[in-house]
Amino acid sequence: MRLPALHIAVLVCSLTAGAAFLPAQQPPAPNAPSSESSSQQPAGKASHASDFLVRGTVFTEEGLALPGAELRIRRSSEKKFRWDTASNSRGEFAVRVKIGTDYEVVVSAKGYREQTLAVSAANGERVKELVFRMQRQTGKKS
Repeated sequence: MRLPALHIAVLVCSLTAGAAFLPAQQPPAPNAPSSESSSQQPAGKASHASDFLVRGTVFTEEGLALPGAELRIRRSSEKKFRWDTASNSRGEFAVRVKIGTDYEVVVSAKGYREQTLAVSAANGERVKELVFRMQRQTGKKS
């Protein structure tokens, strides 16, 4: 029965001797970011704390998704459009704008009449869901 005790003694001695060759671990600097947190943002990236999300879906008048519809967004007080995107294959879109003002969302697609909706990002909400049901153009523009 001395054999297992001898194995344990050799194992403890080898672990203790091996630990003497390991470098000492330095404590982290007081202001250094922790590597354990995954919520840290990379340097130079903006926070989305002041963003308002405009998202929704564009449909045909038959209720089918309308991919490729162009969406442009501008502040209600401006003429220039500052954000633009297109609906995806399921007719969905999402655009981040700054919170605290009113916006105008304009949707256009070939063969359909342009539609405009007003969106207020000043009422405390963080997300606005929009649904566009596009109407076919009747007659050609001259």
